[in-house]
Amino acid sequence: MHIDILTLFPNMFTGVFQSSILQKALEKKKFTYNLIDFREYTEDKHQKVDDYPYGGGAGMVLTPQPIFDAVQANTVDKNTKPRIILMCPQGEPYTQKKAEELAKEEHLLFICGHYEGYDERIREHLVTDEISIGDYVLTGGELGAMVVIDSVIRLLPGVLGNTQSITEDSFTTGLLEHPHYTRPANFRGMKVPGVLLSGHHEKIATWRREQSLKRTYERRPELLTQVQLTEREKQFLKELKNNKM
Repeated sequence: MHIDILTLFPNMFTGVFQSSILQKALEKKKFTYNLIDFREYTEDKHQKVDDYPYGGGAGMVLTPQPIFDAVQANTVDKNTKPRIILMCPQGEPYTQKKAEELAKEEHLLFICGHYEGYDERIREHLVTDEISIGDYVLTGGELGAMVVIDSVIRLLPGVLGNTQSITEDSFTTGLLEHPHYTRPANFRGMKVPGVLLSGHHEKIATWRREQSLKRTYERRPELLTQVQLTEREKQFLKELKNNKM
């Protein structure tokens, strides 16, 4: 995978790409990236990339010319057409399903805006996806892009040492992930559930599934409407609900 990032603040990404899993993925050549300061593409003699909005209003708006030209300059020689992603609080709420979808692409291009917003022609005629990482507003799209990139890169084959961890992630199964325990088995009187020490893999799998159901029911019950449940799991949730009442 190749990732292009259009930003006015490329230095913000330095630590992200030189740390932890992303750094290891780069060393393994699982992806490449290019930081593009789209101010370098402006035709304005003062290097401006924003202007006042027509009709008045607070704040400044990113002009279309430097972004269109930056995108064109960094996609014209590529063999694959990129997914052009606009980071925006008005965009599609980001999900694990979306991360899995983007992880199948060969070329992603992120547009990280600043100021009040984007010229609408950027949305209408350039981007393929608008993504929001939450119902709040940041000073720019860089932090949001980092979140999306991190969640996508970890899904690429060979990036994580244990591929099973991906399949058990929260939201990958449609449920929140089950609780985890490690040594010691008894820490200050707080004990690990006995089933996890039993060595009985089928019982452990059942316990983990039920704990995922329980945690999802308690914290994100709306997710349960999107999950296909067995009759046994439906009965488990029914009993859980009755015990809560």
